[in-house]
Amino acid sequence: MLRTNLTAVVLFAVVSTCTFGAISSAESPTPTSVRFNRDVRAILTDKCFACHGPDAETVEGGLRLDLRAQAVDETGVIVPGDAEASELVRRIDSGDQYEVMPPPETHKPLTDAEREVLRQWIQQGAEYEPHWAYSPMRVPDALGGEGDENLTAVIDQLIADRLDAEGITPAEPADRITLIRRLSLDLTGIPPTPEEVDRFVQDDSEGAYAALVDRLLASQRFGERMAIYWLDLVRYADTVGYHGDQNVSQSPYRDYVINAFNKNLPYDRFIREQLAGDLLPHATLQQQVASGYNRLNQTTEEGGAQGKEYLAIYFADRVRNVSQVFMGATMGCAQCHDHKYDPYTTRDFYSIGAFFADLDERGVYGARSRPPMIHVPDAPLQEKLDQLDREIADLESGVPALKQQLLERQDQWERTALERLDEPGEVEAIWVDDRQGIGGDRGERWDYVDAQQGPVHSGALSRRQQNEGLVQHLFQNAETPFEVSADSRFYAWVHLDPDQPPQAVMLQFNDGNWNHRMVWGGDEIPYGRKPESDAAYRRAGALPETGRWVRLEVHAEEVGLAPGAKVHGMAFTQFGGLVHWDKAGAILAKGMPESVAAALRIAPSDRTSEQAAAVEDYYLSQAAELVERRAQIESLRTRRKQLYESAPQTVVSKSVAPRTIRVLPRGNWMDDSGPEVQPAIPEFLGQLETADRATRLDLAEWLCRDDNPLTSRTMANRIWSLLFGRGICASVDDLGGQGTYPSYPDLLDALAIDFVQSGWDIKHLMRSIALSAAYRRSSVASVELKRRDPYNDLFARQGRFGLQAETVRDAALAISGLLVEQLGGPSVHPYQPAGYYGQLNFPRRTYQADAGSDQYRRGLYTHWQRTFLHPMLKAFDAPSREECTAARARSNTPLQALVLLNDPTFVEAARVFAERTMREGGRTEEQRIRWAYREAVSRVPPPEIAAELHAVYVKHRQYYREHPEAAEQLVSNGQAPLATDLPSAELAAWTSVARVLLNLHETITRY
Repeated sequence: MLRTNLTAVVLFAVVSTCTFGAISSAESPTPTSVRFNRDVRAILTDKCFACHGPDAETVEGGLRLDLRAQAVDETGVIVPGDAEASELVRRIDSGDQYEVMPPPETHKPLTDAEREVLRQWIQQGAEYEPHWAYSPMRVPDALGGEGDENLTAVIDQLIADRLDAEGITPAEPADRITLIRRLSLDLTGIPPTPEEVDRFVQDDSEGAYAALVDRLLASQRFGERMAIYWLDLVRYADTVGYHGDQNVSQSPYRDYVINAFNKNLPYDRFIREQLAGDLLPHATLQQQVASGYNRLNQTTEEGGAQGKEYLAIYFADRVRNVSQVFMGATMGCAQCHDHKYDPYTTRDFYSIGAFFADLDERGVYGARSRPPMIHVPDAPLQEKLDQLDREIADLESGVPALKQQLLERQDQWERTALERLDEPGEVEAIWVDDRQGIGGDRGERWDYVDAQQGPVHSGALSRRQQNEGLVQHLFQNAETPFEVSADSRFYAWVHLDPDQPPQAVMLQFNDGNWNHRMVWGGDEIPYGRKPESDAAYRRAGALPETGRWVRLEVHAEEVGLAPGAKVHGMAFTQFGGLVHWDKAGAILAKGMPESVAAALRIAPSDRTSEQAAAVEDYYLSQAAELVERRAQIESLRTRRKQLYESAPQTVVSKSVAPRTIRVLPRGNWMDDSGPEVQPAIPEFLGQLETADRATRLDLAEWLCRDDNPLTSRTMANRIWSLLFGRGICASVDDLGGQGTYPSYPDLLDALAIDFVQSGWDIKHLMRSIALSAAYRRSSVASVELKRRDPYNDLFARQGRFGLQAETVRDAALAISGLLVEQLGGPSVHPYQPAGYYGQLNFPRRTYQADAGSDQYRRGLYTHWQRTFLHPMLKAFDAPSREECTAARARSNTPLQALVLLNDPTFVEAARVFAERTMREGGRTEEQRIRWAYREAVSRVPPPEIAAELHAVYVKHRQYYREHPEAAEQLVSNGQAPLATDLPSAELAAWTSVARVLLNLHETITRY
């Protein structure tokens, strides 16, 4: 990948209070100096800005402390160089409750240390600094080379310089077992096997560690591990969130994210494809899937919901997510008023949201669908679809020649047809049976079932249709329209389920419009509904009898179809219930339309061109060879459609004419009095230069510009936090005024600039960090180091923290040998307590755990029910994903221990782990304990721990020998086959040992 020399790069940012020039070298403050950004801003933000900050509407006394011009020049509240003469110091030191600042009623008093910082700052000149996150990124003097090694050296040099200045001795390097376990968990989310540990420990070559990093980054597991974090950010879930929290299919988006990380898709392209994949030239299927990011917000299909209100809710949600994911900004605070701590205005909030005004969406959805959606076939399915396309093309290519052969025999057919014109009788034209046989366009939801799946009247298949509300399937634009005669009738066979009958059923016909309808039952179907019956809504009476096949018939004249009308479409509609539909078509009293019969009586030489065409078209429509060819084509098309529709669906972005966006006063969705806004970036960060209305693609391009100070800083900081447990800026969700000051601002800029110049290469950034001495340090801190740096802000040691919920599950399955590794696919359903979904309604549902291999997939693929998150995930601090989560909470609770001991997944994992221990762990109890412990935590147990585990085994073996029924119950947990050749009491005792091992702090902690 082409990289330019970083020292030659000049990045600019436009900010509200200053103009910045070329990148300057980083300057380290003296220990006694006070810096505005580092020391003062956080105090003013927390204690003062609510009344004297950026929100102009709530400024008290005309004083803004965020602007030096007001605080120093206009009001004189601050006198640079003379703290005692400054009104600010007098007020913060005042003992008068009516004068002291902050006022007592704010309940935010300043501490003595905070007052001293403000006093020193003023005494030293009260120098203001623009907020660090909105300022240009600065290249440290040390950053001048290229490649991973250079950035790695910069990381270590900057940290070493700071530690030296602070007089802090860093922790020792971690041992090699800890290193491989740390790396494996950080980069793949799966602990290493003992064999992998041995290979690394025994490899004393110079490049062994770098090779390990490269191997793990190249693993398919890497994308799955990174996807867990990204899906938290973008609030990916398998349900809609609001009201009934119904399921919604969007797993192909998750697969896109996994594959993007595995392929090391440049981060700038990753952003473009998600924000505007549908707007890219010749957008690929995967780019369309990526655009589904814009549709991952919570939605509703509540019957009484107001569409306009929910569009405003979705709008605000999208602004919050985009700003936090890509900019580390809390723009949600500007929805109702200007941001109180950052320069974002309410107009900025709505201007950012206006970029998404072109999305095709609705406020209230229905029928468990979130259009627009597309099917996303996987590679094997796509190969089958391509093969069918080739077969269809081959058959279609032969149609012209076949027609020509048939036309050579038309004279013979005409003579025979003339002789039979006056013969009486009815002819049935079958339009739909086991397939739709007259061509044209088919709508969605043609759900064919066989006799094993439901009732069938004719042939081998019927069409199943079920819904709680309005639903239909249809075809239109038939290749050979049906010409209506005076006595034409239409029919369709139906079977109404006796336990779930619909409220109404309807047949509709299209001769250029759909205003030809017959309805049976109630008036629930809205199409054409009027108080009085007419051709567009003809009431036929009560519902057909349930539990048996009934033929519905409609006379053409009843629904306003006059002789000569050409019907090219038919719809099968119902409201609620379960209905099976079968053979449908038309009935003619004579076998030939009157217009064709009349033309046939005219000598071929005397026919008009229209008459000749009518005869020819009718002849070809009846020719057996052509009918068979078309049937073959239609059969293949039906097969292709069924295969295509078997692929999972996902929501996507579709651009339509943008709706008008106005500033909503106080965020009130009913108040349209605010000014109209156009898409624009926050004003203090500059403006976009576009010829026309700015698009989502323009927004993505701005986010990825070299002079954008936020995007690369945000992602680099988050990548660092994944590898250390905390960011350089500890508030990884907020780089703004309420966030924390970076402990190493120059290091963060070095990472961010190198990230951009590497081509937004995520694996390069992670490799550079992983190779550093800082990353490889021990997480064991001395007493002195804990005292000097309790939160590890200076990174003199590595972090230690609990594994994420999904990784806890994955580790248990991997250790036991149950883990099934299959990349991508729909979400899966692990064991879950019965009745957990008891409060879910619309519809009510019963959770069904998966059988087979899906039960043992990685936690990443677990069905994510927003309002009722899987209990194991919830216990281990996984978010509901209703909002962006940049950093999960970390807790250590008794409930987590109970989950590890009693969740069926972990009990089953312990049982299978115990079976492995008995088979693979050796002959003696001591060997088995040593083997099992090493499988779980990668190292051999100290003698005292081995003794404790052995005591557990002995105690439980005795118990289960005395209680064989309890042993049988324990070892029968889960779907995995039971090892019948192993003694139950011994297997149960080893299962108890395995449960202890899976519950160890060391098993579920990353060191």
